[in-house]
Amino acid sequence: MTQAWHSEKPLCGNTEPMVVVAIGFAEALSAPEVTWSLVDAGFKVIAFSRRGRRGALRHSHHVAIFEIAAPEKNCAAALEELAAALDSQHAEYGAAAAVLLPLDDASLWLCSRVQPSTRWVLAGASRHGAELAIDKRRQIQAATAAGFRVPPTSFAAMADGLVDCVREYPVIVRPACAVTVAEGRLHKGHNWICSDEAELQRARSAWNGRGLLMVQPFLEGTGEGVFGLATDRGVVAWSAHRRLRMMNPHGSGSSACISHEVPDDVKGPVTAFVTSCDWRGMFMIELLRTEDKRLWFVEFNGRAWGSMALSRRQFLEYPAWTVKLALDAQFVPDNGVGLTQDVVCRNLGRELMHLLFVLRGPQSRAIRKWPSFWRTLIEFLRTDRKSFFYNWRRDDWRVFFSDCWYTIREQLFKSH
Repeated sequence: MTQAWHSEKPLCGNTEPMVVVAIGFAEALSAPEVTWSLVDAGFKVIAFSRRGRRGALRHSHHVAIFEIAAPEKNCAAALEELAAALDSQHAEYGAAAAVLLPLDDASLWLCSRVQPSTRWVLAGASRHGAELAIDKRRQIQAATAAGFRVPPTSFAAMADGLVDCVREYPVIVRPACAVTVAEGRLHKGHNWICSDEAELQRARSAWNGRGLLMVQPFLEGTGEGVFGLATDRGVVAWSAHRRLRMMNPHGSGSSACISHEVPDDVKGPVTAFVTSCDWRGMFMIELLRTEDKRLWFVEFNGRAWGSMALSRRQFLEYPAWTVKLALDAQFVPDNGVGLTQDVVCRNLGRELMHLLFVLRGPQSRAIRKWPSFWRTLIEFLRTDRKSFFYNWRRDDWRVFFSDCWYTIREQLFKSH
């Protein structure tokens, strides 16, 4: 039976005097686990949300939420309202220290543009760091220099140039930047897998020259992630995971993942990458292992990742440590940090959607291997003592069920 997991006491002790941490966006997949990591470390947590947007974190009694304009509708208003709200919240709580912790790409972009203040400390990415975490071109340059294996990559700025970027099919086409600004709004692009010219033309029509595109050979394999905390003393608290299932086998975030040891041949390139970028705080580097066992660089994430639940089930409190590092540059987690291998974490809503995506079938002929529905169903029903769910906490159980509902609703009714 799947175990319930809950930290019964703060892992790092209460923080005195009170430190307020503002996180956002509250709709981010990692938001509940990040909140609990901070709460268990003794911090007061508040979160900013897009106005009118529902999310699982709104059902938590551990966090106070305030709304701002969605940057996808008005970047300037979002920035102005966030800055004003932070000033107001600081005055309300009268905290001795206040930290701003972005959780997703949109908030990473937004928080890096809040004017520096003696009241609020930005944890993780500065403006320079945020540009790295958002711009895949800079990531590829840094990854190549660090010694990662990087797929051949081309960039297309105009619709007419997209075809010229393709030398051989199949290819994967995705935005060169995680988010971009156009006409005063923040945009997040789409990914396309194309097996032939007809599929590429459909992708080209849907894209229509909006934002720079990155074109790479489509490689099939298993996604892996390497995680750590970058400090002045180097990378500490290493961990890694492997994807068991993606929510959408066509390409998406994971619905289930399992912890494993960090490969020895990966630590060198990861350290070189992080050092060259002068990164501080938690980070994730996403990799792809192909059938020939080779590892390929996919991207760098300089903010909380969706599978934060798996890290926390291994007693790796990356969010709390990142905040502590922002307040004290000399902070390093205790050497006695627990780490357990072969821990499985699953997101219930994403797992249910995975079943539906498998049933629907592949959307491109480039996908050669598609999961069997019955095998997937068996794996879905299989549990053991090292199997846990994302976003489950006994004293905050409403978050778990609302997260499942919102995940399914968003996937079923989102526009394409």
